[in-house]
Formats: sequence, structure tokens, C-alpha cells
Amino acid sequence: MAVFKEYKTMSYDLDSMLAHYAELAINVGLNLQPGQRLLMWRVPPESAPLARLVAAKAYDAGASLVDVMWEDDGLKLARFNHAPRHSFDEYMSWQADGMEEHVKGGGALISIRGNDPDLLKGQNPELVNKVQRRRWQLIEPTMHYVTRNRVNWLVIGTATGGWARKVFPDIPAADAVSKLWDTIFELCRLDLPDPVQVWQDHISSLRQRSHYLNTKQYLALKYKGPGTDLTLGLPKGHIWKGARSDSELGIPFTPNLPTEEIFTLPHRLEAEGVVSASLPLNYGGALIEDFSVRFEQGRAVSVSASRGEEILQAMIDSDEGAAHLGEVALVAHSTPIAQTQRLYYNTLYDENAASHVALGRAYNMNLQGADLMSQEELLQAGCNYSLIHVDFMIGSDALDIDGVREDGQVEPVMRAGEWAFDM
Repeated sequence: MAVFKEYKTMSYDLDSMLAHYAELAINVGLNLQPGQRLLMWRVPPESAPLARLVAAKAYDAGASLVDVMWEDDGLKLARFNHAPRHSFDEYMSWQADGMEEHVKGGGALISIRGNDPDLLKGQNPELVNKVQRRRWQLIEPTMHYVTRNRVNWLVIGTATGGWARKVFPDIPAADAVSKLWDTIFELCRLDLPDPVQVWQDHISSLRQRSHYLNTKQYLALKYKGPGTDLTLGLPKGHIWKGARSDSELGIPFTPNLPTEEIFTLPHRLEAEGVVSASLPLNYGGALIEDFSVRFEQGRAVSVSASRGEEILQAMIDSDEGAAHLGEVALVAHSTPIAQTQRLYYNTLYDENAASHVALGRAYNMNLQGADLMSQEELLQAGCNYSLIHVDFMIGSDALDIDGVREDGQVEPVMRAGEWAFDM
């Protein structure tokens, strides 16, 4: 693994830790089953050593076939710098077709994320959104399977040069990559004596909190914090989930490593007020910073941002559902990621450091009886539909959240960013 020689300044033996990381991904995150196929996608080429280890662990678990779809930042940037301006709604459809064929056959998915947050800084916002929108359109059939948990899937992080330089800008590039690997391993609890048992205990704790809120069946959540005064209605029959899900085939899996959230869907027509982001949003390689969104009758009616406002507005204009919310997630401010007091410019990590909401598509698994409903019935029940699903962070140590009961009484759910109920 000569590619990793420059990283040997880290406190761990990298090859050994990567093997443990790959094993955690396959056995705890994805829970890959004997005979399943596995597709890795959005994999940065410089993370090929990790991809090979994931493949090896997948075959050890009984995978019948493992393949990968690469996503290279350099190729993406070359397109923005040199491609004809009229060509940005083109996409290699064979990739989308291959993913759809894979999930229809019951294959598992792993997305390995590590793109450079500043890759498209200064690029034309219209072109950035055009590329993202076209990609969302073509992978929609695959996302149909993912958002309904018809297959087991997983998102993990990988340390890359571009991402590491953004997170640790004040140290040499090679040391930054080493430090980012250190951080990934620690946040995934791989530095502990028995990480598998630690993860099982952590998953159990998140599931207990989900169960508590499912018994409450609040009509709405009220948010109060700096720049935030928001009420989110919750549809009847909403389901809170945390950490562990079950695929349509009955395979239990943990779709994010790391994970600290419990989440459900808000009613698509019942968001009122203004919400301010507590962290920047990395959208397709472009940053949106210091932004807020105002909602009326569930729809985003105005936005403001110190950077990336045009990108944010274009994202919301992507389709009808993009202006509505599809997810609400609760995360304690005391989680390990939040306590690093570091911005990661990567949704997988930042969303597990702060409570958040998502514009766009809802996960049908968060609504009772969704599998038996038509698309029109889902919309009537409050379940949003969109090509996009984009999380942005709103939590902090100054955010309070209340639950509104059916009788109109209000109960504390979070205070100063921490859980207001004991388990």
C-alpha cells in the first residue's frame, strides 16, 4: 500500500486500522449477507486501498461479487474548467442504470465520501446546480430503493488530501491526512478496546430514545435558538428511527458510520417560521455559509446567505418538493463529533454533531403504512417527495426544542442542545 507511506506519522498503524474500519463497515454498518453483491460508489481514487480492504472483508462475509464506481475530484474540476457550457445537463446514464439494476437484484450499497469541500469554489452556481439536479434525476430509481430501505446501505468517510486540508488548514498536507484518519477512527469508536460491543450499546441507546418519542407521538416540534423560531408539524403515524434499520429483506443495518441522530419526517405542509443554519453546507463541492430559510405553510419562501445564496435558492427551486422539508433529526450537543469543536465540511460528520433538517425527499420508512400507499396518498399524509435530499445543521448549545402533545400541552425535548429526558 505504497500510497499511504506519507501517512505513517499517525498514532496508529494505518493498515491495521483501515482493516478494522472495513470490517466495522461490512459487519456492523452494512451487515452484508452471504450471497449478496456489493457496490461501492462515489469512491475517491486515492482511497483505493480502503476500497480494496472493504472488498476483501465483503468477500470474507460471503459476498458473491464486489465492484466500485469511482468519483474523482480532479475530473469533476476539469469539467467545470474546460467543458462546453451547454453540456452540463449531461450524465453518464450507464452509471445510474447499473446502480438501479444492482439494487433491484437485492445488492447492498456503500458510499465512501471524502470530496474536497472547496473544489467548486468560484464556479458558476447555475452550472453547479445543473450538474447536481441531473444527477439526482438519473439516480432517482436507486434512491427509491434506498429511502424505502429495500436494500441495506451505508455511508462512511475516507480521508483525502482535499478534505483534510480544509479541516486542518494549519498543518502540512500529509500530516493533515494522518490527523483526519485519526479523527475518523476515533469518531467511529475504533480506538476503544471492543468497538463492536461499544457500537451495539450505542445503537441500543439511540433506539431507546426513538422508542420514547414514538410513544409520545407529538403533533409538532417547536424550535427556539439564535436566529431560529420554527414550528414543525409531525404527521400522524410518524416513526422515529435511530442508528439501526431493517431492510425489506429483514436485514438489520446501520446506514451511517458514525451516527448520533434519531430522525423522523415532518409534515410537508406544516413548517412555519425561520431557521438559521449553525454550520455551513457543502453542496456538490460548493459551500453555503451563514444562511437562513423562512417557511410558510411548509414551503421555503425566502433564503439568505453570506456565501452561496444563489446555489441555495437554485437548490430549493430544483423541483416542487425541494422547497419543503423531508427530515427532522435530533442530535445532542455532547456527542463525540460535536465535542471535537471542529467543522468537517462533510454532511456525514456535521449532521452527527448537530440537530438538523433536510430539504427534499422524505424517507417513507418514517411513516406507518407507507408501503401500502400510492404517491398521492403519501403526499396527502404529509410525506414529502423530491429528487433531492439535502441535510443542513441547525443545532447548537443554545437550541431548545419542545414537543406539542395532542392536548396542546408542551413538553421539553431538548434544552441547550441536550436531551431533556432521561433514559
